[in-house]
Amino acid sequence: MASASVSSLSSIFSSAKPISSNKPTLIDSPSFHQYPARRQFLKGLSLLVPLTTIIPLHSPSPSQAKTKEIEVGTYLPQSTSDPNFVLFQASSKDTPALRAGNVQPYQFVLPPTWKQLRIANILSGNYCQPKCAEPWIEVKFENEKQGKVQVVASPLVRLTNKPNATIEDIGSPERVIASLGQFVTGNSYDSDELLETSIEKIGDQTYYRYVLETPFALTGSHNIAKATAKGNTVILFVASASDKQWPTSQKTLKAIVDSFHV
Repeated sequence: MASASVSSLSSIFSSAKPISSNKPTLIDSPSFHQYPARRQFLKGLSLLVPLTTIIPLHSPSPSQAKTKEIEVGTYLPQSTSDPNFVLFQASSKDTPALRAGNVQPYQFVLPPTWKQLRIANILSGNYCQPKCAEPWIEVKFENEKQGKVQVVASPLVRLTNKPNATIEDIGSPERVIASLGQFVTGNSYDSDELLETSIEKIGDQTYYRYVLETPFALTGSHNIAKATAKGNTVILFVASASDKQWPTSQKTLKAIVDSFHV
């Protein structure tokens, strides 16, 4: 047969029986060798099966392999101030805002067992740099037993019209957290959730520090935050834990927040 009609193809499949380990296959049957067109057609089908099973649709990128799979202790240097931590120093290769020069480099320590999380493109500010109108997430790290930390950046103009304003220029610690509290909790902020505020100086940079108890927060029931302003951006550093994590991790989270500076 040089060609096969639709009806003849139907007869091919209707005559085929399920393949099992103790029965001859369709290709082994006598009728297979009697019809050249049928033989060529079924040979083609048999070749397609292994090809589709051995060729992957895509391979993971190096960044996909790294995110949430590798502990930071395997690639970050040990902290010189405390050997129980490693040091994360953000650079232009880490975030879109740092590459755009919209955020000043920052650093903080982490326990070596923590892992970096992937930031969705819409939350990373990648689509709006260098003139984002709303806050974005810079980086995020997590340990399932201890909690999570994240760096949130907000355009300075969202809080004040004064160019290169300091955190003091923006207002009191209470005023700043009222504007940025929702980015601490992940949903909403109530002033009753603010337990403590303090002000600290590192060099000539001023930081506002907060302790919050947020029972309805998406980030966790317990949050420690630190905010400062530099250049045209306000940087908010947040450490969060659930009720289950907090009793054993609060000391570690406080040490992480203590280490943060720009």
